[in-house]
Amino acid sequence: MNADPADQRKLLDLADLDARIRHDERVAGNPPQAAEVHDLLAQRATLTQELSSRANARDDLTAEIARLESDVKVVDARIARDTERLAASSNPKQAQGFESELAALARRKSDLEDLEIELMERLENADAAVAEQEALIAETNARGAELSAEAKRVVAEATERLEGARRDREAVAGSVPADLVALYERLAARGNGAGLLRAGACEACRMVLPPSDLASVRRAQTDEVVFCPECGAILVRTEESR
Repeated sequence: MNADPADQRKLLDLADLDARIRHDERVAGNPPQAAEVHDLLAQRATLTQELSSRANARDDLTAEIARLESDVKVVDARIARDTERLAASSNPKQAQGFESELAALARRKSDLEDLEIELMERLENADAAVAEQEALIAETNARGAELSAEAKRVVAEATERLEGARRDREAVAGSVPADLVALYERLAARGNGAGLLRAGACEACRMVLPPSDLASVRRAQTDEVVFCPECGAILVRTEESR
């Protein structure tokens, strides 16, 4: 095939636009923040599960403390009742019984209060553990929101670039003969469409041409369409190719 060298040079613009379009399509479909957002979602699920476990432990302590407080109230009521009975009793044996029961109730109340103090300390630690986990989740959510906003911005910018690049590609392709564009697109569909020959190398595949192939390319007429022996792309020759 033969084609005007100026039209062949336009294939470099097409190749550049196609590369930009492919890049921005990838960015628009899968912004670089997506992987970290995915990781954060998994991390948040783990943190939330741990928060639920810590909250359940705290709630169990709260319920146990409430039960102890109820038991203390019952003991206090019995102490008040027995104290009144002792004060009203004139029977020494009966009074001794009340005194014995009051002593037992006092020990029971002391044991309950000691246990309540221990549980209150554990509850304080449990509250701190829940607050710590909630802070981690809040931090994860904030980072996720930040990344999501950044991803939306990146996608919007890539989409805007895509629209411009597609318009530019349509304009460039429309200025190149249809048969040359068709050839380029067939090649581009399976690999490299076109590349500049510079310093003896094809810039489409970055391979240096063997001396014999390079000599053959340089002997070709300027309007002859030649191909890279390494990747099959159209080798576009300009003044940089000498």
